[in-house]
Amino acid sequence: QVRLVESGGGLVQAGGSLRVSCVASGSIVSIIDMGWYRQAPGNQRDLVATITYGGSTNYADSVKGRFTISRDNAKNTVYLQMNSLKPEDTAVYYCNADLITRWGRRDAYWGQGTQVTVSS
Repeated sequence: QVRLVESGGGLVQAGGSLRVSCVASGSIVSIIDMGWYRQAPGNQRDLVATITYGGSTNYADSVKGRFTISRDNAKNTVYLQMNSLKPEDTAVYYCNADLITRWGRRDAYWGQGTQVTVSS
């Protein structure tokens, strides 16, 4: 079994900052890519940022220059530092991991999501 658990969401005023974290645990051999996605009510789930095992990053245009994704491979953890938050950043943020299990399967896993609300 593999489990992804997010933490760190909450309520913040516009212009403020939050950091969300996601820890992957279970029968994991290697995590290839990790990332954050978000879904606002009535919208599809959209990519926010991704990071490879080697640290290469990719960001949605809407968050470039404001959000920073990082990971600690030793801890199977990915972080998303969110600065200069805007009300339109309000969404449920989901962690994603593309990984290989001890049974040799490569699959993508999702966390349960953490709510981020930005008030104006």
